[in-house]
Amino acid sequence: MTIDARLQELGIALPKAAAPVASYVPVVVEGGFAHVSGQLPFVDGELVTGRLGQDVSLEDGTAAARACGLMILAQLEAALGSLDRVKRIVKLGGFVNSAADFTDQPKVVNGASDLMMEVFGDAGKHARAAVGVPALPLGAAVEVDAVVAISGE
Repeated sequence: MTIDARLQELGIALPKAAAPVASYVPVVVEGGFAHVSGQLPFVDGELVTGRLGQDVSLEDGTAAARACGLMILAQLEAALGSLDRVKRIVKLGGFVNSAADFTDQPKVVNGASDLMMEVFGDAGKHARAAVGVPALPLGAAVEVDAVVAISGE
């Protein structure tokens, strides 16, 4: 089954790959890996902003991380031409805009991690970091980046 067919089966429509908001490129392909820059959570075209443990619920934060994951997939598709080139999601880095006493960053970043496993099965299982930070670009609630093993060049 192709990844496009899997996405359709799951009822997932990828967003349009977002343009960079600063001086970087969304994806760098080198040495059999695609390095995806940190992606912000857009839901229905709106950036999800705020701080977990303060004005963003755990549920909304998890949905925001999933939105970051969807943007990672959109960036990969734009850079690679097809998600069928993904051999394995190697690592996700999750950054959660967190109040000082918020400690559920792993639960938030599960939104992106679970998406990768839904889409790619065992090839979606990955290493990960889930880090609390005091602020993110544009006030985003979550940011997720990725390292992905790919086939072909």
